[in-house]
Amino acid sequence: MTSWLRTYDSACLCLLLCCLVATFSGESFSAGDSVCRSPGVTSCKDCLSRGPQCAWCFKEDFLDGAGLSQRCDLPVNLLKRDCALEFMEQSEVKVEVNATISSTQVSPRDISITLRPGSAASFIVSVKQLERYPVDLYYLVDVSASMQENLDQLKTVGVALSLRMTEHSSDLWLGFGSFVDKPVSPYINVHPSKINNPCSDFEIRCRPAHGFHHVLSMTSNMSEFTRVIKRQRISGNMDTPEGGLDAMLQAAVCQRAVGWRPEAKRLLLLMTDQPSHLALDSRLAGIVVPHDGLCHLEDNVYKGSTRMDHPSLGQLSDKLLENHIYSIFAVEKQQYQWYEELMRLLPGSYLGKLGLFQAPNLIDLVVDAYKRLLSEVVVSVSVEDKAVSRYWVSVTPLCPDGSTAAENSCTGVQPDQTVYFNITIGQHSCPDDGKDEDVTVMVRPVGYNESTVVRVRSKCQCTCGPAGQCRDANASPCEQTQNGNNQEERPNYGMIKDSDSNKNCKADGSDVVCSGRGVCECGKCVCEQSRLGAVYGKYCELDDFSCPYEGGLLCGSRGVCVLGQCVCEDGWTGDSCGCPVSTATCQSSNGLLCSGRGKCVCGKCVCDDPQHSGDFCERCPACQSTCQSYWTCVGCHLSHGLTQKEAGQCNHTCAPLVSYMDDVSGRAGQAGEMWIHCMYISNDSCRNSFRFQTSSKSGQAQLLISTRPDCVSSSLRLVRTFLSVCALTVLCGLVVVAVSRLLLQKRRWSPGGTVEDAGYHCTGKDLSYIPTTNEKTVTYRRDHPPDRPVEMHIQVPKMPLGDPWQ
Repeated sequence: MTSWLRTYDSACLCLLLCCLVATFSGESFSAGDSVCRSPGVTSCKDCLSRGPQCAWCFKEDFLDGAGLSQRCDLPVNLLKRDCALEFMEQSEVKVEVNATISSTQVSPRDISITLRPGSAASFIVSVKQLERYPVDLYYLVDVSASMQENLDQLKTVGVALSLRMTEHSSDLWLGFGSFVDKPVSPYINVHPSKINNPCSDFEIRCRPAHGFHHVLSMTSNMSEFTRVIKRQRISGNMDTPEGGLDAMLQAAVCQRAVGWRPEAKRLLLLMTDQPSHLALDSRLAGIVVPHDGLCHLEDNVYKGSTRMDHPSLGQLSDKLLENHIYSIFAVEKQQYQWYEELMRLLPGSYLGKLGLFQAPNLIDLVVDAYKRLLSEVVVSVSVEDKAVSRYWVSVTPLCPDGSTAAENSCTGVQPDQTVYFNITIGQHSCPDDGKDEDVTVMVRPVGYNESTVVRVRSKCQCTCGPAGQCRDANASPCEQTQNGNNQEERPNYGMIKDSDSNKNCKADGSDVVCSGRGVCECGKCVCEQSRLGAVYGKYCELDDFSCPYEGGLLCGSRGVCVLGQCVCEDGWTGDSCGCPVSTATCQSSNGLLCSGRGKCVCGKCVCDDPQHSGDFCERCPACQSTCQSYWTCVGCHLSHGLTQKEAGQCNHTCAPLVSYMDDVSGRAGQAGEMWIHCMYISNDSCRNSFRFQTSSKSGQAQLLISTRPDCVSSSLRLVRTFLSVCALTVLCGLVVVAVSRLLLQKRRWSPGGTVEDAGYHCTGKDLSYIPTTNEKTVTYRRDHPPDRPVEMHIQVPKMPLGDPWQ
């Protein structure tokens, strides 16, 4: 299997689990004419490969001998050409859900999809996080000589870890296995004395090197786990890298030996202080056989270590996903960067950096890894290797918290929360043999023991109805019309020379076979192909390129050309489908069609009177004023006595809303209304002069006609105007005189009496001369003045220019 890992975040939506949406890729329907129709399309298979929107018409007398390429088009166009749906072969996309399989975490569990090349289908997969899980933890420990101290620290981990995990798990089981490296040169010393005891030079008894040794199956007995750890001895090898990835694959696929529980969350903890060998490293030892991904344990010892290469990262990733296993790497800080690069290729993995492999550190690492891995929901979609190049997959998650993380994963998922994944599977092409195929696609949430199986049925062949007659290039015209048998290869048919047969290909009164635009085969015209369009008809007398053009497009691209005439789409009409059926484009602001002064022709207003112009005949520079334009309407109502019963007689010349009022002169309009006051004046008599008002409300013209005549002579109006002007002039004069008199009095009088100021008057002397004194004469008058007024002369000295004020 080839796997694509897709993880995404989006806003949380409440979706039904079985809400499935069929979608299509490729060109849009609006561009279907250019996609489907092509002179090179001569078969149903070729037609459907153009795109999921294309359809093939296998009706026998379709277009009476048109070219094969004309049978491929959009379904809507084929319907207009008299090809019913039962005669169409179309791309079908089906999504079926098997709801009979129960599930507690992943739903649905089984989906069936039918696809054609160029099509795609979408469906929803939900993943629910449970409150508490049983946990299986398998310790896979590097027992090379450098790990001696670290191995001793594991003796106290079992019981302590079991107590810590009771907060997060309902049941914890532990297992144990060890590894070193492949027991072949140059990875180990193959001297006979070194094979059984690699540590003989140091006078230490070591166990032989091994690729993987399964020591303890899953158990809930922590005492047994501690006892097994205490019995472990170290080993040794020659090179620095170890065989950790080789051992991981065996621990993952040997489920029965390891004892993985189906209902448990599975954790595989790798402990090492060195990097690991990768695929192709075994060529140094002459091992060139790729790993087969199977279990090769015999007596709990990996027997395929000396026969097969190390697994690739892709192979290891697939096996971990397939067996629902989370991987945890506990490495020393010197190797952290090497394993950090490795994590990007292993989904559902966690990397812990330990300064020392001490028991508390290991316990914290396991607990943190479990909480972190459980809160991150990741889905993996894999397609069979045989079809991986013919399909594409897209995954869009809908996370509970609505966050979008930089790592493109749903993190922070809490128990009892559900993550939805919108998964789309599309097909690029068919197999090389062109036959239908069945492909299995697996949707696996990483670390979950449930998955979704998607069974894809690829339809690459056409059935063309119950009779299976596609009438394409794979069968001759004679066989199509007579026997209806499809052939693998179209025979080389030539023109039939028999005169009786040619008679069937000539129109009445014509000596030309097939109108000179085709050949007669089996007594039926087969029309020639033209770069201008299709030639068809019983005698090839018709074509689809003789219709009018609109905007450089045949039938304005709003219809199809049939029998030389445009068959327009809904909402369009005209010879070239250039005229909209709707008159909405001719509606003026007053709600009338062309303002009531014209007709709507082909979506545009044509005014009845040449004086009117504009898009809605609303302009008329040579017309009368607004008031005078309604005189005809008012005159009509006056002639009918201004009664509501007779008002309907004037609808053809009046505004839609006309009402009567005793006196309109004193009427005030409502908020938002603006009324224009007008006078209807008749030359007959004063009794035929009426006031009326006009306004526009909600885009409709309104008239309000006074029922009382307005008899005012023109001479009386002139006298009233003259007298009003005279009175206004006199009033203005009086106001000016009063204001002037008031200003003079205010200037002359003061609060203490009348004061006459005598200022200094400059004479014709030198202007630079400034007197040193200023003489003023002040006259005082009392309430009871004496015989003569009292005068006082006062001289006020001036200060020198430079003296300060005192």
